Amino acid sequence: MTSERSNVKFEAVREFDLKRMRHYLNGTQTVLHCHHYASLFTQLACDAKHLNGPALLSEAAAETLYPILKDYYINNHIMEFSDRISIAEQYFAFIGLGNIRFEFAPERGTAILRHSHIDEGWLKKWGANTERVNFIGEGFIRAASVAIFDLRIDAEITIKETQSIVMGASRSKFEIKWRGHYAG
Repeated sequence: MTSERSNVKFEAVREFDLKRMRHYLNGTQTVLHCHHYASLFTQLACDAKHLNGPALLSEAAAETLYPILKDYYINNHIMEFSDRISIAEQYFAFIGLGNIRFEFAPERGTAILRHSHIDEGWLKKWGANTERVNFIGEGFIRAASVAIFDLRIDAEITIKETQSIVMGASRSKFEIKWRGHYAG
């Protein structure tokens, strides 16, 4: 299952609260960032491996992005899986994380990143790395998988990055697996 048959377009409503100096995207307060900033807090997570830093960054991304995707699907009556996949792919690009394509089968899937803001930012700042660094992308993939399939937020999902741009691959590839736990 992919987004190929979908023709739904992500709709962005942008607002700026001049009094509070805050940006909003579809009603959610949003922070604008650059690859330098994202690379720095990714490096901080890597430096804090002994405190589970990479997992915490991934979990924070998932917990932040899940309700945004879920609310978008509800508020815009996005019911078809292909449309949900398409919106997740478009949202990933819109918020500047890169180019992602999902392909799903029952209880498993793949996410391919042809471009990755995190990996490419890391490469520009520090060069190639011997370990993966795209914990934010991993969190997005978790959030999208849960939202697309109406899984419970506590569903046991395993995401493994099997190819990484920052480690020299031409694209990043994530394998996704889960077991049941549907919300319905």
